[in-house]
Amino acid sequence: MTELSAATGALSPDAMFSFASSAAMIGWVILILAPRRYDLLFFIPQFFIPLGLALLYAGLIFSHIYTVGGGFGSIADVRALFGKDEVLLAGWVHYLAFDLFIGAWIARQADALGVPRLIQTVILLATFMFGPVGLALFLLMKAGYRKQGMRGGAAT
Repeated sequence: MTELSAATGALSPDAMFSFASSAAMIGWVILILAPRRYDLLFFIPQFFIPLGLALLYAGLIFSHIYTVGGGFGSIADVRALFGKDEVLLAGWVHYLAFDLFIGAWIARQADALGVPRLIQTVILLATFMFGPVGLALFLLMKAGYRKQGMRGGAAT
């Protein structure tokens, strides 16, 4: 498959998939490995890449959503909806954008709580690979940190 469509000059779904996945990976590497004391560097995974992915998603979904059948009424409707590569790609980009944005939110919250980077790395990797699982781990860990803080405060 060519990178550009000969008829429209647009990137192929495969090329857009590769671009979006690479952009998200760069964001995750910065989020997990880079120091967060540099606001401009943290801005990249927190806002810049998610915004770019959100714009790609908007372009894909609004230019293709009305060219396919299906919907969200049943699993069969969802299967039909994602039967076109561009709409399937939009779904993937949706995951990439939101998972990275939530990962950045987790990192900021964890920094504010004083969670060690090693623990953050485990949670961020879970978010990167399994989205809601990482979010659940963080929320459970955050609840535990708050309970410890309340008990510690009451004892002093």
